[in-house]
Amino acid sequence: MNKKYALLLLAILSAFTMTAQSGKQKKADRLYDDFAYVKAIEVYKDLVEKDYNTTYNQQRIADSYYKLRDPDNAVQYYRHVVEQPDISPEVYYRYAQMLRGMREYDESRVWLKKYQEEGKNPQQVEELLEPDGIITYEGLESFRVRPAAINSQFSDFGTFENNGTIYFVSARGDANTKTKIYDWTGEPFLDVYTTSTGGSSVSPVKGDINTVRHEGPLTISSDGKTMYFTRNNYLDNRNGKKDKEGVNHLKIYKATKDGDEWEDIEEMPFTNDRYSVGHPSLSKDGKTLYFASDAPGGQGGSDIYKVSIEDGTYSEPENLGPLVNTPGNEVFPFISEEGNLYFSSDGHKGYGLLDVFVITKDSPKKVQNLGQPVNSSLDDFAFTQTSGDNTKGYISSNREGGQGNDDIYELNILAPLVLKGKVTDSINGKPIENATVRLMDENDNQIAFLETDEEGNYETEVARDKVYPIEAKHIKYNTKTDELNTSDSDDKTEIVYDIELAPVRDVEYLAEINKIYFDFDKSNIRPDAAKELDKLVDLMTNEYPELVIEIGSHTDKRGSIEYNRKLAERRAQSTYDYLVKHGINPERIVKYQGYGEEKPDVDCIRCNEQEHQLNRRSVFKVVKME
Repeated sequence: MNKKYALLLLAILSAFTMTAQSGKQKKADRLYDDFAYVKAIEVYKDLVEKDYNTTYNQQRIADSYYKLRDPDNAVQYYRHVVEQPDISPEVYYRYAQMLRGMREYDESRVWLKKYQEEGKNPQQVEELLEPDGIITYEGLESFRVRPAAINSQFSDFGTFENNGTIYFVSARGDANTKTKIYDWTGEPFLDVYTTSTGGSSVSPVKGDINTVRHEGPLTISSDGKTMYFTRNNYLDNRNGKKDKEGVNHLKIYKATKDGDEWEDIEEMPFTNDRYSVGHPSLSKDGKTLYFASDAPGGQGGSDIYKVSIEDGTYSEPENLGPLVNTPGNEVFPFISEEGNLYFSSDGHKGYGLLDVFVITKDSPKKVQNLGQPVNSSLDDFAFTQTSGDNTKGYISSNREGGQGNDDIYELNILAPLVLKGKVTDSINGKPIENATVRLMDENDNQIAFLETDEEGNYETEVARDKVYPIEAKHIKYNTKTDELNTSDSDDKTEIVYDIELAPVRDVEYLAEINKIYFDFDKSNIRPDAAKELDKLVDLMTNEYPELVIEIGSHTDKRGSIEYNRKLAERRAQSTYDYLVKHGINPERIVKYQGYGEEKPDVDCIRCNEQEHQLNRRSVFKVVKME
């Protein structure tokens, strides 16, 4: 072939190839702009394999996985993208979030810091950059999590229980509507389903709730007659207005129950065609409705709001403010019967992506992470409690090990353990009144300070699955420290932890006696000394009948050393004689010795009379207590 024609043919083929790739690029971008991320990824991958617009298409793949909440795949592509020049700071933020989803917290902070330095909204990451730990729930209940039997291979989430009926949201696609595929996820549109408590049979909710668009999640009034539910802007079998970017936003609708069916669908007046309003939760008294919205003027992506309901009218929405809402996303509020507000957030510090947080009535100024196992490194959301005794509940999560994209998990909410016990004397077994028992946390911070009653008893509540350092003490006893382990206690309602304290080996402390003093140059037992010795007799007779002691007696420094030694011996003898005379077995006094002036209590050279008196004394030493 003529060389000139060969070159022309190659140029034509190259142009044809470029034209084909350009067409694929337009198709991929169109799918992405239409939120068809699953389909877009496949086209973008084909372009990357052909080395066409590689950096741009890798970012689009990473962003698609970010939208699909798939950290494993998103990180794989972001890792290449962030090393390229002239990358938008938003990519650093998304990469950091996906790293959190994989529990790579240190690496995540590196890219959050880079985003903070270059981004337009640096305050968005302030809390996530803090190296201090997560503020975990201070309540003493314990949560047990297990997959619900109603899960399918599709997305299932947003569970709500009312009067024995469980409502939930699912993309399983067998509701009584024309099944359409939602391009964002590649699954059917969401519908609301029901099942009975403890049952396995699932059916679409009856009435006019489900349509060809997304429905759910929902909330129902305490009397079971009114439902508020989320749906795309769709009413009377018609799509509502889309925003300028072609997005059909979420709205909250109200339905009324007639027999077994939900009818009379009504759009709430605080919804809007230009932004989403969804995830309703109704207070027990039916007077306050909480919801999530990305309305303009909020703290960030999506915020929690509330409206008051009175005589069928609704107040203007009120943003719950910066305590709850962050520059990130706050979604899926749930207001419990006792008034605790639960919600999910990726802006408050957590274990990964969305975590469940709570603001309790007892701590209204503190946002607390519910901790593990409620939360994981991926998305955890849609916390609800069942009505009644609040021992059951649900969360939704895309954590590892599930059946579908999102799954429903049942919560068994265990009440705190009652910790009780008796503090006793290790020698005589008698209860110790006013002993103190302290419980500490893993950081050695005191979390409980208790005093025993006259029977030596103490009682408090503790959480399960913890190891508590514990300390018991009393002025007359040696302090005892130990660890209390509350693991493997699901079948228990209380733990009995008795404590024995060993008495200090100091009879003056134990008997609460003062020193046994003598007059100058005398060895007789004075009346004040007799009262103190009577206390010692009582201690040895009634408290510690096995107590064995020795006596040591002393003098002041006046007189010769030899004279003072003999005077001290007479004082030891008179002390010994008094105890024996009042019933103490001589065998329990193994030694009584005079030391003269050798061991003064006050070591003075020119002693005054008060100092001399302090040195004229008998003292006692414990030899054996058992």
